[in-house]
Amino acid sequence: MTRSTMPGFGSFFYFAVAFALCAYFTFAAVQGDFGLFRRVEIAAEADTLKRDLAFLNVEIALMENLTRRLSDDYLDLDLLDQQARSVLGLLRADEIVIR
Repeated sequence: MTRSTMPGFGSFFYFAVAFALCAYFTFAAVQGDFGLFRRVEIAAEADTLKRDLAFLNVEIALMENLTRRLSDDYLDLDLLDQQARSVLGLLRADEIVIR
């Protein structure tokens, strides 16, 4: 009895399934919910949020400074004058308004 040297259908099916599984898992590792592309998107979003947080912290510090300067314990007369001019539209008697 001689055996054929061509591989049978079983080995072809086995390699086709193995290739399909490898392709699926490779695709999932790159494009999936927890893949490489999603990881890069999350890192970029984290950087953007860190920049926003730093900007908001600076704004908070400025507002805390202005609030402290207008408090009862510490009154900055220049800041009070500036606020009265901008909010109330007040002028000193020796000033001239040009429109």
